[in-house]
Amino acid sequence: MERTLQVLVMLVLFALCLWLMYRAWTKRAVRQASVIGDLPPVPADCGAQLLEPTTGLYLGSTLAPSWIQRITVGDLGFRATAELTRFERGILLERDGAATIWIPQESITAVRAERGHAGKVMTEDGVLVIRWTLPTGTEVDTGFRGDDKAVYPAWTAAATKTGDEA
Repeated sequence: MERTLQVLVMLVLFALCLWLMYRAWTKRAVRQASVIGDLPPVPADCGAQLLEPTTGLYLGSTLAPSWIQRITVGDLGFRATAELTRFERGILLERDGAATIWIPQESITAVRAERGHAGKVMTEDGVLVIRWTLPTGTEVDTGFRGDDKAVYPAWTAAATKTGDEA
């Protein structure tokens, strides 16, 4: 009987912890909603493709410059397998099981390789980070861990060639 009571208490504490984490996540989303606003829609014509699609893992988006302050609005905070493609007019991030993200060219302020992003720490230059400005004026960092890290220099060079900082 004593053992059963201990197990029940542990289950209740575990459920309470899960509920508190969920509540904190949703409250953060409510606080961030006005700062994030609506994402730019994907245009009908993205322009010429500048880089081949890169497959990998979307790590999430964070409020710049903090690489730990994850955005929880909508599905921006959830990791997903994704494909990243560079076009003349911007970057298209197609995520499996989540909404597609369009990053307009004029919003991109930097594309760089970093060690970590959104709570994910990798080896040196293991994460491709795109810093861009939302229509609300908020700067965010979007993290992508590519399956092939050898393409990162092409991504950072493409940002430089189009007039952006790398």
